[in-house]
Amino acid sequence: MSRFALALVLPVLAFPVMLPFAASAETLTLYTSQPNEDAQQTVDAFKAANPGIEVNWVRDGTTKLMARLAAEIKAGAAQPDVLLISDTVTLEGLAQQGDLAAYPSPEAAAYDPALYSAEGYYYSTKLITTGIAYNTGVTEKPASWADLAKPEYKNLVAMPSPLYSGAALIHMATLTADPDLGWGYYEDLAKNGTQADGGNGAVFKAVASGEKPYGVLVDYMALRAKADGSPIDFVFPKEGVTYVTEPVAILKGARNIEAAQKFVDFVLSEQGQDVVVKMGYIPARNGVASPEGFPARDSLKLMPFDAAKTLADTQVNLQRFSDIFGIQ
Repeated sequence: MSRFALALVLPVLAFPVMLPFAASAETLTLYTSQPNEDAQQTVDAFKAANPGIEVNWVRDGTTKLMARLAAEIKAGAAQPDVLLISDTVTLEGLAQQGDLAAYPSPEAAAYDPALYSAEGYYYSTKLITTGIAYNTGVTEKPASWADLAKPEYKNLVAMPSPLYSGAALIHMATLTADPDLGWGYYEDLAKNGTQADGGNGAVFKAVASGEKPYGVLVDYMALRAKADGSPIDFVFPKEGVTYVTEPVAILKGARNIEAAQKFVDFVLSEQGQDVVVKMGYIPARNGVASPEGFPARDSLKLMPFDAAKTLADTQVNLQRFSDIFGIQ
């Protein structure tokens, strides 16, 4: 796959916002796809722990950030020291292209090996799992992914499209690689009238309103709404959950490599993971308690996921999905 080709096919969930740079004697430059409020919390916490380092940051959707970075690298003027973006697939692409610096963070010992690059090119910082949301007005309550393809769920299920949502792309790659589900499961969903359109926000609205009483959805949207009194609940399917992890990585040739390494260590540290919990996400680090209302980190069954294979198969998988659901 050509340089940053994935950025042309990997969907994005965020709205672009550019943050102005500030001058500083020692400055770390961060490119991130975190929501603005989360990014500010991350930067503020890092600076509090490392008072001698200033942070300039640019916030945008992953696709736009990768396009910007590609142009900078082509011009020989790459700006960021650190990347903190939505998914491992994009960073796997950068690693394969030789654009990331390997860093063996000592904090990796507290993480499952499946959550970081074996070579140290990128590390997961949180778990945003995808499961099944349902409107509490229903009588049937699903327990598994397979349930959604049953006749009693016909025309009642909404899910985000991998043509639009990066989490849905990873979800599709994970489930279709599962020997008990595979592409036959997606064919069954299509035959069962599953609506596959838009992103997670559209699915949430459909489920909360009862328009589609069941939905494939990221955990925090459902669990936060439930805590606020919305008529919605969430199931972690018995086969396991798929997930995105908002990984962190150091760009090869970073001008402030020591500060970049400190940033990686901080977001992976127990202190950095406490910030993730305060934001309302499940921590990636073992031994850190989840937010109230969320399952314990060690109770989650994470389905096997291969970032390198997903990267290689992205275009083929998207085309197959389009053919199955009749989307052009």
